[in-house]
Amino acid sequence: MNEHRIHHHPVLTVPDRQMVPFTWNGEPLQGYAGEPIASALVANGVQIFGHHPKDGSPQGIFCANGQCSQCLVMADGRPVKACMTPLCAGMQVESVEGLPRLPADDAPASRQPIDTVDIEVLIIGAGPAGLSAAIELGKCHVPTLLIDDKDRLGGKLVLQTHKFFGSVADSHAGTRGYRIGELLAEEVGALPSVQIWLNTTAVGVFADQVVGVVTGNRYRLIRPRKLMIATGAREKMLSFPGNTLPGVYGAGAFQTLVNRDLVRSSNRVLIVGGGNVGLIAGYHAIQAGIEVAALIEALPEVGGYRVHADKLHRLGVPIFTRHTIVAAQGDQRVESATIARLDEHWQVVPGTHRNYAVDTVLVAVGLSEVNEFAIKARQFGMEVFTAGDAREIAEASAAMFAGRIEGFKIARALGVDLGEMPADWEAKAAILKSKPGKTVSECPPEAETGVFPVFHCTQEVPCNPCTSVCPVEAIHTEGDLLTGLPYRDDAKTCTGCLACAAVCPGLAITIVDYRKDADHPLVSLPYEVWRERVETGKLVTVTDREGQVLGNFPVVRVRSKKDYPGTLLVQVQLDKAIAKRAAGIRLQEPAIEPSFLYENAPLPDEAMVCRCERVTAGEIRAAIRAGVRDINQLKAMTRAGMGACGAKTCRPMIWRIFQEEGIDLGEVTDRVDRPLFVEVPMGTLAGVEGGECQ
Repeated sequence: MNEHRIHHHPVLTVPDRQMVPFTWNGEPLQGYAGEPIASALVANGVQIFGHHPKDGSPQGIFCANGQCSQCLVMADGRPVKACMTPLCAGMQVESVEGLPRLPADDAPASRQPIDTVDIEVLIIGAGPAGLSAAIELGKCHVPTLLIDDKDRLGGKLVLQTHKFFGSVADSHAGTRGYRIGELLAEEVGALPSVQIWLNTTAVGVFADQVVGVVTGNRYRLIRPRKLMIATGAREKMLSFPGNTLPGVYGAGAFQTLVNRDLVRSSNRVLIVGGGNVGLIAGYHAIQAGIEVAALIEALPEVGGYRVHADKLHRLGVPIFTRHTIVAAQGDQRVESATIARLDEHWQVVPGTHRNYAVDTVLVAVGLSEVNEFAIKARQFGMEVFTAGDAREIAEASAAMFAGRIEGFKIARALGVDLGEMPADWEAKAAILKSKPGKTVSECPPEAETGVFPVFHCTQEVPCNPCTSVCPVEAIHTEGDLLTGLPYRDDAKTCTGCLACAAVCPGLAITIVDYRKDADHPLVSLPYEVWRERVETGKLVTVTDREGQVLGNFPVVRVRSKKDYPGTLLVQVQLDKAIAKRAAGIRLQEPAIEPSFLYENAPLPDEAMVCRCERVTAGEIRAAIRAGVRDINQLKAMTRAGMGACGAKTCRPMIWRIFQEEGIDLGEVTDRVDRPLFVEVPMGTLAGVEGGECQ
């Protein structure tokens, strides 16, 4: 098991945890008490959790977020989601082979009453938006119940090891995501009017304006005066042959394993999608000691922040735009993946297929709002507020500020005398969720004396921490705007304190010091990966911003700043001709190359759309071409969307196939949603006790 655990990390502290025994199909194993069963299994090298009853296809985790139902196992005789169920000492875990075999129902059941809790405000989701709203309400002494289906507060913040962009004052810019989660949790925990229920899943909203929630095995009803939805987003899936093989993960699932649960789930990965999620996941993989074979993006340019892409370039990760994944191959799990170039019409270019030997494919092709609770609540006449990704997909920095705004609005709607909302709040929220702006050419300063920062960020994004840490106030942004590019005021003398380089979320600031040797200045390069590679005296490969190698140079010294743990400043002495171009250190050498040209691509109709019911893209296309324009009819004909996940994964892909077939989406009737949005055992709804770790 040790080879699949992360025992040392360049940024995260590995906690002390209690090891407990459990069994997998009768085999004795060990895992950490309270960690998800899925993480314990992957840590023991188990990727296959069972086989589908329809075609015997191997099943494993995909979302690790309770959304897709792909990770079903039997735990002590009960079918459970392995990614959401905590491991208990002595637990007997079994794979699901065919249909689950349920235990005989011959024992008398003990029942507990189903309580109804009245509360002023219910907030569903304790991520950045929900926490920020709860803090605002707590400051106003509004009785608030904050629930989340995880074992800790923070939502996706828990998974983020990188420093955040945005505003220092409004969204903790320059602080690592998981630390922001801790800060918000500490703040909300100190507010007496805010109750917190963790490991609590909202499962449905009902016509009598109550919300059903499940904590462990206990079902309760919540009747709020105001409802706040901060449920975040779920990952979109791509349709390609092999897309349900174990080892095809959503990027969030991968981050959950490596950053939250400290499980090294992979050896070599291919990343599909060049938005911020995919770019950041690639960086997290390298921090966890996992090779990144390549990152591919179908668009002509990556959609995420340029500085995130530059970090991967500098580390040695190839990024291919105008490329798509053709297929993932493997017997029982991913063994390789094939990519190919796309032409201007989004068609695969013949003869451009390349096959990479990888054990993991990370799918990061966008997010869908988890908004079904808000939609249903509005249908039933409830007063609903939304923030974060449940309302609009954006960065977590924007979600924090949006949550703050909604918390203010809720308090005012409840009669709290707060006056008018500050006039600049809405404008700030719009800036924080703005897309990347213009990109300019890199223009290093002309000076070759003294010491000063070189800014390698060339794209306008909302970010300003470097302006806040300079002790001589020498750094500003163009127009004093949050999205303005940084520059140095030449009238003020830089002290060479290194703070701006240490705080920069994009690792896009270097410090060049000519004071001791004008011909061979000392250059400080920010670095957050494998520390043993940059010890004093070791040769490191220095690159420019775009990853072009400038040469190999010995490390003179490694420094760090107390306020910015995890970021090292690696100092090397360079010729003045290249000193201002130096931006990073390459790790992946030589570059990972594809193993062979892949000629015979499988037909796209073989791709799986509904993973629960194993319905292919070809079956969906055939029904559409036969005239089906109602997703309910499509469901009856093919069973697509009838599975345990409630169409959370396949629904967006079905809409996309309608679009690809040239159908006007206005002609398509959407499916009717189920009353419950999350699977719940019948015994839980009936108030039957038991089923939790004792």
